[in-house]
Amino acid sequence: MREKTDTIIEYFKIHGGVARFSSIRKAGFHPDVIKKNEKEKKIEKIGKGLYRLVGDTIGSHPDYVIASLQTSKGVICLVSALYFHRATNEIPRFVDIAIPTGSRANRIKYPPVKFYSFSPDTWKAGVEKHEIEGHPVKIYSLAKTVADCFKFRNRIGTNVAREALKIAVSEKHVKPKDIMEYAKICRVDRIIKPILETML
Repeated sequence: MREKTDTIIEYFKIHGGVARFSSIRKAGFHPDVIKKNEKEKKIEKIGKGLYRLVGDTIGSHPDYVIASLQTSKGVICLVSALYFHRATNEIPRFVDIAIPTGSRANRIKYPPVKFYSFSPDTWKAGVEKHEIEGHPVKIYSLAKTVADCFKFRNRIGTNVAREALKIAVSEKHVKPKDIMEYAKICRVDRIIKPILETML
């Protein structure tokens, strides 16, 4: 078993400053080493079985990594996904996470999270896996996110959805047919189609 303090700190740094208890144990660190570093305030527990390096930042989207590690079925969606794709001027106050209807939302103390219930078809469509500081994070594609924003326009704001559509097509060069494909899955094709037609 590995026991050196600097070794476990190095392990955290390699993994972007955050790691699950199970992963730390699998890497060969004894629970006493974890407790010792926690007591010395070198690492801290931020969720169930989740630790982070104190004073360390996790790349450009730390909250996305930490939230994703705490919800296996969660997919970053809506305004949070738009922000990741740089397709909005909105700054998310929460990490928006989609979970399939009927799934239980995990209790997450940190970061602030807002869960959205997606039907099975809409939940599994358009998922991309992005690696952030060595951690796989599931985020919806921009085309799918635009469709989702219209689906949840009453909760996030119609203006946010319209602006996202405009940015996606004119600045991010997302193909309208791809957006319409997801719009049909989300059952908002009749809403998006006339708006797209005025843009093209």
